[in-house]
Amino acid sequence: MSGSRPARIAIFFGLLALLAIPVAGALSVFLTQVNLLPAVIVAVPVAFFFGICGWSAARRARYRVERSVHRAGERTLRRARIVVWGGLYLAVVGGLALAFYGALRVAGG
Repeated sequence: MSGSRPARIAIFFGLLALLAIPVAGALSVFLTQVNLLPAVIVAVPVAFFFGICGWSAARRARYRVERSVHRAGERTLRRARIVVWGGLYLAVVGGLALAFYGALRVAGG
C-alpha cells in the first residue's frame, strides 16, 4: 500500500487551490457579467478549501509512505506538499489582500 494515490489526489487539490484565484481574475476579464472583487471574494475561500483538502490528502499520503517498506511514492508526496502549500499560501495572501482592501475602504469613508 503506497502513498502515491493520496499524493496524486493532494496534487489535484493543490492545483485547484493554485488556480482558483487566477481563474476568477480571468473570468472577470473575459466575462462582462463578472466583476473582479466579487469573483476574488468567492475564489479566496474556495482556494483555501481546496488547499485544506489537499493538505489532508498529503498527510494521508505521508502516513502511508512512512509506514511502507519500499517508501514508494515519496517523490510524488514531496511534489504534492509543495503544490498544496503553494495553494494555501496564495489563499492566505489573497485573504490578507482582501482584508487590507476592506480596511482601506472603511478608513477612506
